[in-house]
Amino acid sequence: MKTLHQVSVPYDSLLPQQGRRVRAGSRELAVFRLEDGEVLCVENRCPHKGGSLAEGIVAGSDVYCTQHDWRICLRDGQAQAPDHGCVRTHPCRVEGGLVHIEVRP
Repeated sequence: MKTLHQVSVPYDSLLPQQGRRVRAGSRELAVFRLEDGEVLCVENRCPHKGGSLAEGIVAGSDVYCTQHDWRICLRDGQAQAPDHGCVRTHPCRVEGGLVHIEVRP
């Protein structure tokens, strides 16, 4: 799969268990630093009604949308049962104090 482009943010700017909005061209991403330091990134749009996932509550590797409490897995973007839907995920890597996010088409 071809990469559209890459965006980078300082690792230290990501607070554990909180989301951060990041612009990537015309897209808005939600980047999360988990409690163990792992960084995951998804589109910042809940599949239910479009709520901001960056404002959600993080539990483990899931985020709960603040609008209607949908639980989204940050690893694969899938809404958890009984809900259905998914958001696009974007690979991240931490290198030299920066988080590099591959933004896919």
